[in-house]
Amino acid sequence: MTNAALKLSLLDRSVLREGRSAAQALRDTLALAQEAELLGYERFWVAEHHGVPGIAGSAPTVLAAAIASATSRIRVGTGGVMLPNHRPLVVAEQFAVLGALFPGRIDMGLGRSVGFTRAVQEALGHSVRDVEDFPAQLAELLAWARGDSERRAGEQVRPGVRVQPSDGLPVPAFVLALGAGARIAAEAGLPVVVGGLHDRARLLAAVAEYREAFTPSAWSAEPYVVVAAPVAVADTAEEAGEMLAAEAWALAEARTRGAFPPLPSPERMRTAETSARQRGFFAQARAGHIAGTEADVREALQTLVAQTGADEVLVTASAYDPAALRSSLARLAAVAQELEHQNY
Repeated sequence: MTNAALKLSLLDRSVLREGRSAAQALRDTLALAQEAELLGYERFWVAEHHGVPGIAGSAPTVLAAAIASATSRIRVGTGGVMLPNHRPLVVAEQFAVLGALFPGRIDMGLGRSVGFTRAVQEALGHSVRDVEDFPAQLAELLAWARGDSERRAGEQVRPGVRVQPSDGLPVPAFVLALGAGARIAAEAGLPVVVGGLHDRARLLAAVAEYREAFTPSAWSAEPYVVVAAPVAVADTAEEAGEMLAAEAWALAEARTRGAFPPLPSPERMRTAETSARQRGFFAQARAGHIAGTEADVREALQTLVAQTGADEVLVTASAYDPAALRSSLARLAAVAQELEHQNY
């Protein structure tokens, strides 16, 4: 990549913080979106999680509508809607409404996951086997989004069915992927969002496969890679690392106890009893973090972009202290401006 601006975007999961309500978590998301817009971030995405005690973001298209209403420029979207949980026509209709209300500002990020636990999967009426249907669901959704008046699914034809509203521009689609999902994105001719910095070799393999298999489409003429990464900037590497540690701790809890809890305070993390297995998952999560001073993060981002050829970095940071997170995002935006005219 030469003489290209480093685009920064932000993904927020509406995480709860210990001692605060789910409603406050949603309000924090709205405030963070407004802050990201002022700082010049490219887009602000929200995620889909069902039945998770520590995450309030269960309905991303509803939340995206609230965010788009509270902002005026920044692109707003989903990172992502988990397509196996939904009928493609309904998803197409939801984004058609969003696109009509906020023309040119909505992104349709799509993922392959189902509920985190079996109980949630059963409540949604789906299972992990439904992930296998993702390519067909994606093809159907894209057909609806293009405005096809007839859609063939298997041998069933639906004549005269049309997404409403039908007079807006199609909302651009992205695929959240790693491994097999990267090829699905490539064959559909869609931009891809990849994560998993803790396993850099796997991430690079996914990006390489995506570029090699990419087929130009009406959605994208060439590959477009967004790399998702937890990033934090502070006065010291220790302070930045502590900012991201709360979510890594919660992820370790989820992997060992089956439930993602509200983000803990630094004091709670220091005094909590943990098992060796939890500590292993905690260390694994932190291995994917980019955290440090401005100089540290600048160097790490330069390396990441050079390795992946990323067109954009999607920051996935959460923190127990909202003020510390806002400060980090402001400092990170300044780092991106410094990188803007450099060669990668």
